[in-house]
Parts: sequence; C-alpha cells; structure tokens
Amino acid sequence: MTNLDTITLTRAEYEDLIDARDHAVATRDIASGAMETLTGAEVDAYLTAATPLGFWRRHRGLTQAALAGRVGMARSSLAQAETGRLRLKVEIYARLAKVLRFRSEDLVEDA
Repeated sequence: MTNLDTITLTRAEYEDLIDARDHAVATRDIASGAMETLTGAEVDAYLTAATPLGFWRRHRGLTQAALAGRVGMARSSLAQAETGRLRLKVEIYARLAKVLRFRSEDLVEDA
C-alpha cells in the first residue's frame, strides 16, 4: 500500500486555485503572443456590435462578400446572421470561426 498525501479544500478554495491557474496560463499566452487581446476601443466596438460575428468579420478586415465566399455561403445570409435575424447551422459557424481564427462558441450570442 502506498502512502498518499491528501489535502482537503473547500469548493471556494478549489475554485480559487483553478482561477489562479487559468490566470497564469492566460498571462503566459498573452506575453508570448499566443492569445490575442483587444484595445479598449475594440472592446467598445465588440460590445456595441449587433452580433459577435459582425464584429469579428470587421476586426479581421473582411467584407461580407469575401467572408461569405470563403465559407461557401450567400452574402445575404451572412448579412442576416450578423444582424441576428438568421441563426446559422453549427457547421457554418465552425467554418466562419476557422476563417476568422476564433472559437465558434464565441461567434454566437448567448441566448
């Protein structure tokens, strides 16, 4: 039988450790350039955008026609998705995310 050291933590203490780890990883990734950051003006633009999809397309310097062409969809459908009038299929969000270099979960507004 092996001798195991154990530590007991409260849920709050455990969550604090996880938060500290996540902060350290994010700080490392920002310092190395692996994680993109936004300026204050870009954050303001993100918060006022009709949808995250519209913000990220403009942030990447793409026109609706160019982005729609790269993912194989109609520009009009992309325009409707950017205004929140059309929900796209998961597969299309995945293709958009790949082109925009972002997670597909971050392109969809919270319900």
